[in-house]
Amino acid sequence: MPTEDKQGPLTETVYYVLLALHAPLHGYGVMQLVDEMSGGRVNLGAGTLYGALSTLVERGWIVPVVGAAGDRKKEYVITEVGRDVVAVELERLEGLLSNGQRIAKGESR
Repeated sequence: MPTEDKQGPLTETVYYVLLALHAPLHGYGVMQLVDEMSGGRVNLGAGTLYGALSTLVERGWIVPVVGAAGDRKKEYVITEVGRDVVAVELERLEGLLSNGQRIAKGESR
C-alpha cells in the first residue's frame, strides 16, 4: 500500500468508489451512486467494479461490512486509511484547479 505522501493520483473510478463508500453500500448501489455523482460520465461495469473493490480491500482502503445472517449482498465501507487517501487526492486536485485557474486568468507564476 502506498503511503499517503507517496500515493500517486487516483483513477477516476477509484476516486468515485471511495467517495461512494462513505456509507456502506453493495456493488450495485456503488454503480448507481457513481453514475449519479459523475453525471453519467463514469459508468462502472461489474468486472471493473468488483476488481476495484478487491484491490481496495487489499490496500485496506475499504472493508466488507458484516451484514445480517442470510443477506446475500456484500456491502463495503471506507476505512480511516481510505479517508486519508481521499483527503490527499482532494488536496492534489485542489492544487491542479488552483494552478489552472490562475494561469488561465493570465496571472503570473
